[in-house]
Amino acid sequence: MAAAWEFSLPLVPADLLRDSGPGHYVVEEVLTIRELPPALTAFRTAFRAQGALAVLQHFDSLYSLLHHFQAVGTTVREDALELMMQVVSQHSKELSAILGDSGLIHADRTAHLNALKMNCYLLTGLVDAFEMETYKNGLLEADPGGKNKKNRAKSSQSSWEEERELILQLLMQLLQLDLHQLWGGLTVEEEFVSLMTGSCYRILENSSIGLQKYRATRETVTHLLAAALIHYDHMFSATLKITQMLQHFEHVAPVFAQAVSLWATEYGLKSLVGELLREIGQKCLQDLPRDAPGIKGYATFITELAEQIPALVLSNMSVLVRHLDGESYTIRNAILAAMAEVLVQVLNGDQLEEAARGTRDQFLNMLQAHVCDINSFVRSRVLQLFTRIVQCKALPLTQFQSVVSLAVGRLKDKSVVVVKNAIQLLAAFLSNNPFSCKLSCTDLAEPLKKEVQKLQEMRGRGRSTAGNFPSSSFPFPGLTPEEEWEAMLPEVRTATQQLFQPLEEGEEEVLEVEETVESTLEQITGLLRRLKYKSAARLTQKALCHFQGKEPFNGLMEENEEATILGVLKRLYTGSCPGENSEDPPRGNGSLNTEEVVPEEQPQTELIKQEMLVQYLQDAYNFSMKITEAISLISKMMYENCVSVVQEAIEFFVTVSKFGVPQALLGVRRMLPLIWSKEPGIKEAVLNAYRQLYLSPSGDSERARAQGLVHSLSLIMVDASLGTIQCLEEIISEFVQKDEIKPAVIQLLWERFTEKSQCSSLERRAAVMLLGMMARGKPEIIGSNLDVLVTSGLSEKACEDYRLAQEVCNAISKLSGNLKPAQGKDNAPFRLPQNHMLFGCLSETVSKGFAQPSSHWIPFMEAAVTLIYQLAEGAEEICAHILQVCSQQVLEKLQEADGQEADPGVSPSRVSDGASSLPTFLLMHLLSLVGQVALQQVAYLEVSVSAELRRRRILRDAKKDKRHSDSSTKKQRPRSTGDEATMEEELGLVGASADDAEAELIRSICETELLDGKHLFSAFVPLVLKICNNPGLYSDSALSAAAALTLGKVCMISSEFCDSHLRLLFTMMEKSTLPGVRSNLIIAAGDLAIRFPNLVEPWTSHLYARLRDPCPSVRQTAGLVMTHLILKDMVKVKGQVSEMAILLIDPEEAIVGVAQNFFSELSNKDNAIYNLLPDIISHLSDPNCSVEEESFHVIMRHLFSYITKDKQTESLVEKLCQRFRTARTERQYRDLSHCLTLLPLSERGLHKLQNNFDCFADKLQDPAVYNCFQTVLARFRRAGGKPETKALAEELEQKLAASHNRGLDSAETCQEGSGTPMPEPAKQKPTESSRRQPLSTVNRDEDFVTPQSRKLRSHKRAQKRLPPKKAIVTFSSDEEKSSEDDLSAELKDEETPTKTTPITRSSARRLC
Repeated sequence: MAAAWEFSLPLVPADLLRDSGPGHYVVEEVLTIRELPPALTAFRTAFRAQGALAVLQHFDSLYSLLHHFQAVGTTVREDALELMMQVVSQHSKELSAILGDSGLIHADRTAHLNALKMNCYLLTGLVDAFEMETYKNGLLEADPGGKNKKNRAKSSQSSWEEERELILQLLMQLLQLDLHQLWGGLTVEEEFVSLMTGSCYRILENSSIGLQKYRATRETVTHLLAAALIHYDHMFSATLKITQMLQHFEHVAPVFAQAVSLWATEYGLKSLVGELLREIGQKCLQDLPRDAPGIKGYATFITELAEQIPALVLSNMSVLVRHLDGESYTIRNAILAAMAEVLVQVLNGDQLEEAARGTRDQFLNMLQAHVCDINSFVRSRVLQLFTRIVQCKALPLTQFQSVVSLAVGRLKDKSVVVVKNAIQLLAAFLSNNPFSCKLSCTDLAEPLKKEVQKLQEMRGRGRSTAGNFPSSSFPFPGLTPEEEWEAMLPEVRTATQQLFQPLEEGEEEVLEVEETVESTLEQITGLLRRLKYKSAARLTQKALCHFQGKEPFNGLMEENEEATILGVLKRLYTGSCPGENSEDPPRGNGSLNTEEVVPEEQPQTELIKQEMLVQYLQDAYNFSMKITEAISLISKMMYENCVSVVQEAIEFFVTVSKFGVPQALLGVRRMLPLIWSKEPGIKEAVLNAYRQLYLSPSGDSERARAQGLVHSLSLIMVDASLGTIQCLEEIISEFVQKDEIKPAVIQLLWERFTEKSQCSSLERRAAVMLLGMMARGKPEIIGSNLDVLVTSGLSEKACEDYRLAQEVCNAISKLSGNLKPAQGKDNAPFRLPQNHMLFGCLSETVSKGFAQPSSHWIPFMEAAVTLIYQLAEGAEEICAHILQVCSQQVLEKLQEADGQEADPGVSPSRVSDGASSLPTFLLMHLLSLVGQVALQQVAYLEVSVSAELRRRRILRDAKKDKRHSDSSTKKQRPRSTGDEATMEEELGLVGASADDAEAELIRSICETELLDGKHLFSAFVPLVLKICNNPGLYSDSALSAAAALTLGKVCMISSEFCDSHLRLLFTMMEKSTLPGVRSNLIIAAGDLAIRFPNLVEPWTSHLYARLRDPCPSVRQTAGLVMTHLILKDMVKVKGQVSEMAILLIDPEEAIVGVAQNFFSELSNKDNAIYNLLPDIISHLSDPNCSVEEESFHVIMRHLFSYITKDKQTESLVEKLCQRFRTARTERQYRDLSHCLTLLPLSERGLHKLQNNFDCFADKLQDPAVYNCFQTVLARFRRAGGKPETKALAEELEQKLAASHNRGLDSAETCQEGSGTPMPEPAKQKPTESSRRQPLSTVNRDEDFVTPQSRKLRSHKRAQKRLPPKKAIVTFSSDEEKSSEDDLSAELKDEETPTKTTPITRSSARRLC
């Protein structure tokens, strides 16, 4: 069969419509859509008759279908596809039969070649068309169009996917044939190969090809391309095509990585890996950052390829390394990840060759260098890679210390992600450390010191022994035996080679082999030490023959006898021969020098071992020190805003605790307050941490595990603060409620408490505390054993251990639960009868210990009184009895003191008043008891009694309503009365009025009854006031503190009493020289501000004044109290809140923490910090405030971190610019400009700067101000923006430079014209009142007057004529109109109270 033309594969379909010259096939006519069905039928008929060659006459029909594919119906398309699949399948069978026929004529070969190209062209054209149609249908699925349309699209897509798989298999069958025969045995034309592989590449361009359901399609494509690569020289084209697709289609990277890995491993196409990596490596470094999709594709491909075939990537890594210096951090991450995979999978282990070790170290050095990369994503990724390397144990021990140091350094990184991964890396180091399961610095320091000392002694003995030898005995001093042998080897080899030459006369007689192996070894070693190499070699040669079968001469003589001799000599010299470990002293007929040298062999080996041990201990100690350093840094991260960092820090401390690091306990305690976190993830992390640490102890039995758990929990409570115990209680109650604590643990705690199980007093107390914590989750734990608690903890022995008795009271108090019954519930609160044994024991223990000096009696007494008021019926009677008994003891002591008037002198531990005196502790106990009873009586009335009154009223109302409802069925109530009552009930007036009546009843009891002459408290009030008013007479610090606290508690009872004694309370707060008194009164004032806010409000400034107290403990207490008052809106915050801001620079870390916590909580309120910032800036930039400029920067940096909203930023920019108009000193200019640098400037913020340029233009002559504005603009430019915005920034920068230069020029002109330097702005010295001064006691009480209420002050100011204004600088808030009741940021002259309070402000120097 002949063909007069040749079919050339076109570049584009339209080429077939143009005449390309004689002998080339041209499509004569493109059929219409209507003509296509009959044409396909004709083709099918011809195919049945002629086979695959029928396409030679019917090609135009199928070409026309491709031409009109979009307009042709689905049925016609599918019929054409099915027909072409049959044709290609048939042709494949025909070709397999004829290609092996050597007698194939040229005409038939040409016909089959044309038919093959036509059939493949048509089939691949249909594949591409259907693939494009599928892609469009996929886009339609995302369009919420018609439902039926989507269903049709899905059904057609699924049918095409099935057909696509079969077509790819057909094409693969074709390529597996030897098609070169159709081209006359020559190379298959490239266009045909591209035609076959082009469909594969177009299928891979579909973004959904990576899904699991298309796995078979991907594998078929991979094998098809492999056939093209192997048989049809597709390597170069595939390299270019894959590189292009990686650049434009990000999703193909994993597909091609898997394919390339398969080609390299199963088909042996390893060179393709090098070609692809070389092509990527040759990309321009400058062009890559602009090609985001290409970067991601290349990066994913490199990473995935390194995971699958790391050895091949290693051999081509050199072409990629240059990109580590490029700008694209994505590529850097990929290359570094590839290096890590190579290190883990290839360059891992101790058996590496020298070149491989060098490559490994080079890769590790590159990874370490990028731990400090400029991009945070790279730093983070490298830390992740090191984590994997450490977990796979692929990091050499020599690199441990350097990588750990880098990880610790990254804990201070600004990027949260970097910090998180640094914590993970350190945790991985701990879990996979090669040193020890216990990493305590203390435990490691002692053995290290001991072993170092031992090593020094061994070296000293070696040096002293060496002094007895001739200098020739140690040919290479200072070197290890291995290094010495390497130095000796050339001479030894030369001497050994001389063995095979004629012997010297007499030598044979001298060197006779000894009778034993040990003696011979000593003789040979001695010869080596004396540098007689030839004699040593000859003796070794003889010994090999004489001692055959004995170590070390049991080796067979090799063909190279020289190598055998050298091997034995090396083993003897370097100390690796077993025969030299003999502990027997050297004996035999050896020479003197030999006997002197032999004892050194064993110590030499021991010295090496000792050096290795010391190095091991040193590495372990250094590692432990780095972990300790990391602990101190990570413990501070537990209160970061980032949840993930906090979770990682918690998990880190769990890991550290498992390795016995002592400092881990501090971190475990520090995470306790996070149990109150509002973030569920953090709270759950804390619970999981304690669950891992304490609920899974090791032990063979249930009892052993319970003992381990109790012991661990007891350790936490040693020296724990009240806050720590409360947090631990919350955690344990959670575990109890979830039944995660076994009954064996509770049983063991009861045994410890009742002393059935031997334990210390500390462990017994911890057992009671743990039982109390568990009772919060399940009160029946305590309720069912109440008698045991009372008899064992509050018996006669209670006076011996008040701390145990106090914890027993705290545990029993868990029975009270919530004293407020739920609304609508009629159940009475849990109370015990007044004659219960519990209250008898408490009364007796309190009364008995009252007259005994003990520092623990007061805390116990407070717990006992609190418990009585919580659980007892008639609690006030029980406490009144206790007060009477204790008062009687005081009177008896006083009578005894009166009887001893004649005794000379008074003990310093007694207080005297006239002729009588009392022990100080007795008076202190009495005041503390009075204060605690007074406070609990108020709480009892306000909470318990009020709740009980309400409960009883609800019950009465319920019974009344029930009676009314019963009677209403018999007799209808008058309509009008019923309507009024119903209306009142609906409005809630009935319940509200009743609540008011009950509250008024409680208030009247407190105001009129508790402190009148008939009540017991009235007898003690004069004593309290006398001690408070006479600090000189009652000078004991503990007594003064107790009296001050009792005064505050008594003031809680009545507003009238409080009002009349507030002046005394605040006078003591200001003037007392005792920090304990000031702290107690600050706490009392805080409670009074909540109970009687209107009375305490005029004294608020004195509370703020304590924030500058010279004593740190007082400042901390004041900070805590003010935090609670401000956050509860009990104190108005205006400019005085700047005193809280000053605490941010306090030298005490705990006080800084209080301030940080305050502003963190305040930031949760809407715009609170934003509203206060202008006033804070005004006060702190005021020279009278005496805040240093650097300290001002620290404060502002913290406060501005809470400004996150764009609108707030823009408004603050405008406000700060406006403030330049009112600023008068250079310091204020600099402070305001520095604040601008702390704001993230947006486009609108830039416009605000431009619009308010006149406000600060004249201040730009100051270099510091100018530099701040330059910093603002530089940061804005780095952030990028629109071209017009950049132009605006450049314009503003030019204006800034012009104003700055103009200011400098005018200053120079002024100096030149006047001939005198310009006067500097007057530096205002800070006033004495702004500095902290020691508290003075010379002020008189009458000088300290009660401030008038705000309303009265405003009224007097309105009647008074305003004095002339002084030229002072004030910075009020930016509100245009403030209400008359609001205080301005600073008091002006007309606002100063007419009666001033001459209180010396606290000094700037903290004295305590």
